[in-house]
Amino acid sequence: MLSKIKGRGFIVRIDINSPLENNKPVMNERIEAHAETIKYLSKNGAKVVLISHQGRSGEKDFLEDMDHHAKLLTKVLNKKVEYVPDLYGDLAIQKIKSMKNGDILLLKNVRTLKEETLELSPREHANSEFVKKLSPLFDYFIQDAFSICHRSHASVVGFPYVMKSLKGKNLQKELKALKKLKNLKNVTCVLGGAKIEEIISFLDFLAKKGKKSIVLSGGMFSIYCLKASGFELGFKYDIKEEFLEKIKNYLKKLKIYVPQDFVFEDGSKGNIKDLPINKKICDIGKETIKIYKEILKRSKNILVKGPLGIYEDERFSYGTKEIFRFISNLNAFSIMCGGNTLDAIRRFKIPKSKFSHLSLGGGATIEYISGKKLPGLEVLKKAKDL
Repeated sequence: MLSKIKGRGFIVRIDINSPLENNKPVMNERIEAHAETIKYLSKNGAKVVLISHQGRSGEKDFLEDMDHHAKLLTKVLNKKVEYVPDLYGDLAIQKIKSMKNGDILLLKNVRTLKEETLELSPREHANSEFVKKLSPLFDYFIQDAFSICHRSHASVVGFPYVMKSLKGKNLQKELKALKKLKNLKNVTCVLGGAKIEEIISFLDFLAKKGKKSIVLSGGMFSIYCLKASGFELGFKYDIKEEFLEKIKNYLKKLKIYVPQDFVFEDGSKGNIKDLPINKKICDIGKETIKIYKEILKRSKNILVKGPLGIYEDERFSYGTKEIFRFISNLNAFSIMCGGNTLDAIRRFKIPKSKFSHLSLGGGATIEYISGKKLPGLEVLKKAKDL
């Protein structure tokens, strides 16, 4: 733990990449999770500068400015967070240099910089104008966002290469919970959502380790599983052959359950015997929910990554809602991970305390549990805890 904080400057990498409504961020677990680190620094007289991202350039959730994020942080911290619409230009430098003890600034979306998202080495990123201009203005870099540690981005690996670095309180909590899960042999995994590449990475780990784990499929992952099992679907999904071939292989090696019934895009229902049907599958059906609950009831350790259907639409939220609520009432060790998973928990008003741990990382969580080296953690090997 750092002994002297008062008067010192800290640049803190957080992840407040948020769900948007009417093109504005809404309050979520990511914003709340970083409060402990930021409060601790500010109350002890530090000068705190926050850097984060919102979406990726060219995608629908990308926002150049993060002024509304600053307002949400202000609300959570009960202290003014000033937004600066700049990263390392004259305005940002002037604002940073004029900070008083306890002040908090949030800079512009780091992903407005093209060099931010280049997958370069820490040394190469440390040589960027972004890192070279900002690093001399601070005493310490703090990494508080486990969720972006699988990225070799400038704001993740560049600063710790040239600065004294610390692990923030949120990062410490994530690592403690995930280390426990990493060592468990029998885990029931509920895998859904649309990020198939991340799921494949995790399945590869399960297959190689020979872990006696059970996989319950949902979301787009279950579509791949059905197709890989030999079912003709009818509806034309965007399925990548390379992923399909890998999933075919995992179906032979692992115990993967596929949905037995569904809710279609027009609200109609059907079961696996009715396929092919030229309608999009949007949720799991009641028979599948019943089967999955029976398996979860016997599970001591549960990992959830991703929703089981299009949960944002009330017509297709039932499967995700039922399974998540059921898990929340079990005595099992449960880790819920990923932005959409956490957003669903909030939407369904399930008390967060009813789960063992809410992991803000999706891809980072899966890669860490899978035993992969995360660039953002590799550069923190000598870093102490805040």
